[in-house]
Amino acid sequence: MFDLETLIRPNIRAMRPYSSARDEFAGAAQVMLDANENSLGSAGPEVFNRYPDPQQRAVKAALAPLKGLDPAQIFLGNGSDEAIDLLVRLSCRPGQDSVLLVPPTYGMYEVAANLNDVAVERVPLTPDFELDEAALVSIGHSAARLVFLCSPNNPSGNLFAPAAIERVLGTFRGLVVLDEAYADFAAAPSWTTRLAEFPNLVVLQTFSKAWGLAALRLGMAFASAELIAYLNKIKPPYNISETTQRHALAALADAPRFAALRAQLVTSRQQLAADLSQLALVERVFPSDTNFLLVRFRPDATAVYAYLLTRGIVVRNRTTQAGCAGCLRLTVGTEMENQLLLAALAALELASTTAVTREASISTSPAA
Repeated sequence: MFDLETLIRPNIRAMRPYSSARDEFAGAAQVMLDANENSLGSAGPEVFNRYPDPQQRAVKAALAPLKGLDPAQIFLGNGSDEAIDLLVRLSCRPGQDSVLLVPPTYGMYEVAANLNDVAVERVPLTPDFELDEAALVSIGHSAARLVFLCSPNNPSGNLFAPAAIERVLGTFRGLVVLDEAYADFAAAPSWTTRLAEFPNLVVLQTFSKAWGLAALRLGMAFASAELIAYLNKIKPPYNISETTQRHALAALADAPRFAALRAQLVTSRQQLAADLSQLALVERVFPSDTNFLLVRFRPDATAVYAYLLTRGIVVRNRTTQAGCAGCLRLTVGTEMENQLLLAALAALELASTTAVTREASISTSPAA
């Protein structure tokens, strides 16, 4: 039987959270003299002299029916990175506990662990970036307080098999944090639909990817109301700005635009994958359920990366990540950006072929 209280650090269970008057008051106030704001207004053309709603009630109320959840099951953070950091702080005692990662995966999990003086256990994925039987057994036997599973995974782009995730949820003794930052691009239901089955499950999502709101830095965590209450207990009092809350509400009201962006990116991903596969310098385009592609280049991915930089094209070099030797991660861009990328790679391929032909000609000439 899963017992959340045993995973919460004792000092956090006992602490009294910071409480503002905005947390304690419900309703519309005529006079607000509680927070030492500038009651006269703001410098600049827009008025932002009042602190934002510390619980982001309007955004959660709009988000809850979209996710089929209660607002009490929603945490909003300054990017998903805030939720990642708070989850580590919530459950892991510095210098004593550990988190478990399945590399290659999103780098901020390890950053949050290191920042909080928490050890990192690693159970690597297979060469095809899957959770095999050996990995599932290791995870089930781990004494780590958290396991982070990114599905669809970054940088590999693939979804983990539902049966593998269920196995982790059933055998791991700590919190299972399922990062669905890219789930909107995948043809599979979100694990938010199964929160009631698994009290140890936390699902992370973001407004940065399919919603196209990366500059707002707004992340989401979904879990039991009890766990979300603990995250709210330890978060900064006004962690989501008024501007961010307004723009999030506008985006949530514009569902057709969201659906169109998502569909267009999925179509572009499929076309870009097909075009890349035709290039001789591309060894493999890995299957993707995201808005990016992991691509293995031959013979030297770092040289390809450096060449693209000379053309003003910035991609992500993943060659040093576990299982990603020879790989670059390419975000799906606009049609024009994708064509510029393909043209640059074709030019590099032609130059390489010409150089090889010239060298072969020199080596076989009578003068040689």
